[in-house]
Amino acid sequence: MSIFIGGAWPYANGSLHIGHIAALLPGDVIARYFRVKGENVLYVSGSDCHGTPISIRAKKENVSPREITDKYHNEFKYCFDRLGFSYDIYSRTDDEYHRKEVQNIISILYDNDLIYEKEVEQLFCEKCTQFLADRFVEGICPVCKSIARGDQCDACSTILEPLELGDRKCKLCGSEPIIKNVKQLFFRLSKFENEIWKYLDKSRGDWRINAVNNTERYLNEGLQDRAISRELSWGIDIPIKGYEDKKVYVWIDAVLGYLTVSKKWGLENHRNWEEFWDSKTIAYYVHGKDNIPFHTIILPSLLSGVGADKFPNNIISSEYVNLEGKKISTSNNWAVWIPDVIEKYNIDSLRYFFIVNGPEKRDTDFSWREFVNKNNGELLGVYGNLVNRTLVFVEKYFNGEILKGELDYNIRTDIDILYNEVGILIERGNLKVSIEKIFDFIRSINKYFDEMAPWITINTDKIQCTNTIYNCLVAIVNIANLLHPFLPFSSDKVKYWLNCDSDTWEYLDVKIGSAIGEFNILFERLDKNIIEEELSKLGRY
Repeated sequence: MSIFIGGAWPYANGSLHIGHIAALLPGDVIARYFRVKGENVLYVSGSDCHGTPISIRAKKENVSPREITDKYHNEFKYCFDRLGFSYDIYSRTDDEYHRKEVQNIISILYDNDLIYEKEVEQLFCEKCTQFLADRFVEGICPVCKSIARGDQCDACSTILEPLELGDRKCKLCGSEPIIKNVKQLFFRLSKFENEIWKYLDKSRGDWRINAVNNTERYLNEGLQDRAISRELSWGIDIPIKGYEDKKVYVWIDAVLGYLTVSKKWGLENHRNWEEFWDSKTIAYYVHGKDNIPFHTIILPSLLSGVGADKFPNNIISSEYVNLEGKKISTSNNWAVWIPDVIEKYNIDSLRYFFIVNGPEKRDTDFSWREFVNKNNGELLGVYGNLVNRTLVFVEKYFNGEILKGELDYNIRTDIDILYNEVGILIERGNLKVSIEKIFDFIRSINKYFDEMAPWITINTDKIQCTNTIYNCLVAIVNIANLLHPFLPFSSDKVKYWLNCDSDTWEYLDVKIGSAIGEFNILFERLDKNIIEEELSKLGRY
């Protein structure tokens, strides 16, 4: 079976923060799981490198837009590598191959009469002497009356056009923009409404509920054709006569990256990319809830428009992560920046917290106190404790040798059940429950260790003691194997210590007669002083 996983493309205009990683991490867990299960996996993403915000930032810093995108693209790649994201390819939208492919797709859509010319009213700032990109118009959302950008309201997730906003202002200078008539190219999104309805009804059980509700709302309102061209200074040139001076709107540019980067991967690796884009492939799309309509409505419509027979099967759309009870604000530095934390904290501690505190069904809150407590109480106190006490016992009483014992029927049964249940949960995107089940099992093995008291039976019943430690070692190697998609670095350590080089999604035994490797503390205790240290950085530059 072929599995395609597309992670949302972060915007290359600033550093990654915890909200980005909480939304994107499920993609890596799912990819790692399907690989060890033996499936054919392609996991892709890249940096979104076009649009006016990048041009504005480049102008302020007196550098080229490419220098801005190079800086953040390279930073993103470094961060994802450190966090263990196992992308098969991580590209960028200002890549030459992507540019040509997007232009080719637009030409096909135009030839298929799915792109047409239309005169529209567009906002122009006389003070800035430029047409305003949607996100540089701010005003009152017509749906919920909150302050919103010209492309989308973050409060209610409504996709907007700038002219729909009330009390419009230019975000660059604060003045009121005027309306000018201009010709643009539009994509016939409305033509795909019935097709998207059928697709939604078929996919309901495989999408998170926010994706179902959000998509249903747009369909009930009626799909509207969307402009694909804009007066942008930085982007892909429109390949249609008379529009060469305009750029491709970033919403179509970025979302097509999943297809273009798949082709590029196939070309570079001499692989058949099309096997990941046929009707038999299971396709996952992993992103935040603000990106839902781009993946459930716009991408399927574009694919259908060029004759691609592959719609998303699973939408893993996360809610938002707040920080210490407040909404993340990058402009106010109310954020936890990924380039900072990956240098200071255990990567698996970060991954664990993002998963167990994942915003799968509702907004969650990142708290430094809770992060420290989870690390010390669960990773160190539960998992690390089991590994350490068992390996120390083997080293002290068995001269470091793994001895054969009798496998406890209940432990073996629990392990087999875990592989099945955790696998099903991962495939459905229910990562929080799946890792909690594994940790419940770890707690049960800690309880087993306590009840069997091997520190006593080593002197009173050597056979029982050997059985106890054997069962604990079997449990530990399978725990590491089950946790590998979630916590790859610590899992690799444990499997190495126990001489296990097997990558499979099924019961593992330990190598009898082998010596355990030189081991150390799996997770370090975090000093509670870091809570105040980290809190003092918030909102401060």
